Amino acid sequence: MFFKMYKYRWQYLMVLPAIVLLFLFNYIPMAGIQIAFKDFAIGSSIWDSNWIGLDNFSFVHDPQFWVVVQNTLSISVLKFVFGFPMPILLALMINEVTHSIFKRFVQSVSYLPHFFSWIVVAYILQSFLTLDGGIVNDIIGNLGGKPIFFLGSTDWFRPMIIASSLWKEVGWNTILYLAAISTIDPQLYEAAKVEGAGKLAQIRHITLPGILPTISIVLILSIPGLINVGMDQIYPLMNSANQQVADVIDTYVLRNGLQQGYFGMATAVGLVSSLIGLILVVTTNAISKKINEEGLW
Repeated sequence: MFFKMYKYRWQYLMVLPAIVLLFLFNYIPMAGIQIAFKDFAIGSSIWDSNWIGLDNFSFVHDPQFWVVVQNTLSISVLKFVFGFPMPILLALMINEVTHSIFKRFVQSVSYLPHFFSWIVVAYILQSFLTLDGGIVNDIIGNLGGKPIFFLGSTDWFRPMIIASSLWKEVGWNTILYLAAISTIDPQLYEAAKVEGAGKLAQIRHITLPGILPTISIVLILSIPGLINVGMDQIYPLMNSANQQVADVIDTYVLRNGLQQGYFGMATAVGLVSSLIGLILVVTTNAISKKINEEGLW
């Protein structure tokens, strides 16, 4: 072991800063988990606060909490169902483009929205969907329809979240799949052409099996996101009109933890969410290894 460490000492030295940062910002803060079991208030220290056991977990008796869980699962499942396969499909389509300039143009345009913050995206959505002067409602009105209050509609909130998430992240998420496709031996495609295989047959029997390990890893890493729908996306678009369907675990923690000062309860909710995420990762990894022998460990 020490021989290998010495042999790869320069590689270990290169990753050392990342390990230090991981330890400082991911492991040391875990000491704050004890707030979930203490009566903590601003002005007192974590260590001096009284131990109250599971009292902070009383949120499970709050009916609003289960509404929040339902909203979180609804949005996250929809984002996963539409958001997971779309980068794969887009990567397959981009890979089939033969004109190099047009291919680079499509890639650049699809990547660009990723670099917009969700605040900017929220402002764009408000500009496009507002009742007064919004482009979408102007088009609906010109076609003879009635304007729709998208930003305050409980029916349109989830489609708006899903669509904006796809527009912003699908292009960026294709990078891994395009990289995986580029590692496939071109001779396999040449042999398939000789055998008379068409484009769909090549994709089915060569491209998809070639990127299957990457798909498995991305799937495993995506599953924990089912309980984390992204407060930075939802919070700027949430208002009193759509709060019934927009309130998710992240906004529930923010409202109770920072705005109302229930730090212990907010920490308890975060702890439960983290444990569920851990269980999902371990379970998904085990299932993936049984199906195609690919996993994180």
